[in-house]
Amino acid sequence: MTALSIVIPVFNERGNIGPLVQEVVQHLRGRIPFDIVCVDDQSQDDTRDVLTALKAEVPELRVLVHQRRSGQSTAIRTGVKHALSPWIATLDGDGQNDPADIPKLLAAREQADAQTKLFAGWRVDRKDTASKRWASRWANRIRQRLLRDDTPDTGCGIKLFERAAFLDLPYFDHMHRYLPALMQRAGWKTVSVPVSHRPRGSGQSKYTNLGRALVGIRDLMGVSWLIQRSHVTPVSEIGTGRKP
Repeated sequence: MTALSIVIPVFNERGNIGPLVQEVVQHLRGRIPFDIVCVDDQSQDDTRDVLTALKAEVPELRVLVHQRRSGQSTAIRTGVKHALSPWIATLDGDGQNDPADIPKLLAAREQADAQTKLFAGWRVDRKDTASKRWASRWANRIRQRLLRDDTPDTGCGIKLFERAAFLDLPYFDHMHRYLPALMQRAGWKTVSVPVSHRPRGSGQSKYTNLGRALVGIRDLMGVSWLIQRSHVTPVSEIGTGRKP
């Protein structure tokens, strides 16, 4: 039985995705039963061909292809919906997340209680440009003040979460950046785990600071509204005292 599914959204990552998949295999094979679900979001380079060739070397690899470009959040959700395991680990397709940190997230899960459904990577030593680090620092401060999610870094691509809890969350574009707040809104606990961060090996970032900021403001307002308009209702079954 598959115990962990690694979901990797990819868009134009021909130079990064092969080494990344091989690293996942290196760190997980023999340690835990797993599968890797790569979701190609209509790449315009030969990323799909690279993944197709890689399937011959990596039997754990599965490749899904969007029929139209739909964005990173949709790609993640597609991978989660098709995953074989009740627990999901995500990685960005650019290779900046280190698969060696996945066991660290699994170890944190072992130490946590059953109400903790999300273990979010926290990039303590980012390898991005100075302007990107500055923009991210301010975005995190504004988000924490508004959402009070007690999470220092929601933009980190490496996360570990329960599949059922994720699929129960409200879906919208860019939701992957607000998973801690959304999980907490649903009544679950979240934990931030320090992880490493690496420079991008090849290709270029799919986001600009201005574009990210403009979308982020709208999303912040929406997530804030969701939190204010929701509440968690405990449920027990008559005659058993059990919570369904």
